[in-house]
Amino acid sequence: MQKTQILPESKKHLNLMHIRAFIKVAECESISKAANTLYRSQPVITRSISDLEKRLSVLLFERHIQGMRLSNYGKQILPRAKQAISELLSIADLINQTHEPIYLYNTKRLELFIKLSETYHVQTVANHFGLTQPAVSTALKTLEQGFGFPLFERTPKGLQPTKISDEISVFVRRALNELKHIDSDIAALQGEISGKVVVGALPLGRTRILPEAIVRMVSAYPKIQIVTIESPFDLLAKDLRTGDIDFILGALRSTDYASDLFGEKLLTEDLVILVRKNHPLLSQENALDNLSLSKWILPRAGSPSREQIDHYFDTIGMNPPDPVVETGDLAIIRGVLIRSDILAIVSNHQLEYEIKSGDLVKLPIYTNHTKRDIGLIYRSKCLHSPAANILMEFIKSVVQDSKQHHEFI
Repeated sequence: MQKTQILPESKKHLNLMHIRAFIKVAECESISKAANTLYRSQPVITRSISDLEKRLSVLLFERHIQGMRLSNYGKQILPRAKQAISELLSIADLINQTHEPIYLYNTKRLELFIKLSETYHVQTVANHFGLTQPAVSTALKTLEQGFGFPLFERTPKGLQPTKISDEISVFVRRALNELKHIDSDIAALQGEISGKVVVGALPLGRTRILPEAIVRMVSAYPKIQIVTIESPFDLLAKDLRTGDIDFILGALRSTDYASDLFGEKLLTEDLVILVRKNHPLLSQENALDNLSLSKWILPRAGSPSREQIDHYFDTIGMNPPDPVVETGDLAIIRGVLIRSDILAIVSNHQLEYEIKSGDLVKLPIYTNHTKRDIGLIYRSKCLHSPAANILMEFIKSVVQDSKQHHEFI
């Protein structure tokens, strides 16, 4: 393995101008050619590469008489570096700017913009970054001058992002998130898997699949931090599109519903009707005939699961019930079922521990037309971090092991 240490340096933010110079030198395989292309002097480009290598503590190029050749580390980070710059160039396309948006190549400025989009308050942003209020205002003014239009509206409630500002922030978040993964890419090449994985956990994936995968992951890679976010799909998809979430685990959506997201199927499950033990319907021969008289707890209206359930009732000639409770929270579902005669339709493994213990029982009714594909959802053509890739592999291994032991029906 090649020597990696150059100079010890704190893990400060990556400089986007350095990243830009790195990409151009990699493409040109020459400092002088890159300098000419970027309209910069050779010493400026040389210093940019040197500073970036010091920041990452690795050599990104092998210096030859014939030119600059990417090292293994340079090859490792080049795709992500290009992706980060590409996201920012997409902003120029969005607003019909024909020149390169150099004003965007400042990491701190972009972070201030994102934080301001979240808090709507200049002083709060200044306090967060340890800056003065005029410094934040100056950074915002620089961005607005570069764009040629205001990013926020001044209101009595604070700064409110404009519509175009919200669209711009998606690309900015993706660019910043790509930069955050570069250190992990370097570490992975050195044999160390570190960093943070953020998983959007939908109900159909978080009962057993994700917990078991997390246990395997942290046992094998103790330096990994895993964060799970439990929200409705639309909210998770929004964070997935900005790169704030690495992937989602749960019921897959159709391409019509989310055409920019890719769903990787891992398994298929039917929904089942659950009741408490000793429920009156368990002793009835024709429980199906009494479903219309029962009280129900169902997923939220408009959700894919609810649509499937409504379709199921249509197929058996029964009007879809009006639920007394609408929720996707398993703790609520479990508590309501155990304490009442209310019925629920859920995935077979969501409450598997309660089924195994006998606290909850499946009604012997075949729920046709309720199959759900469960799997991983992520952005098309995204570059996963090394840690995210490994966690997804652990998830797949959990599913495969469960299939071999016939734990999924």
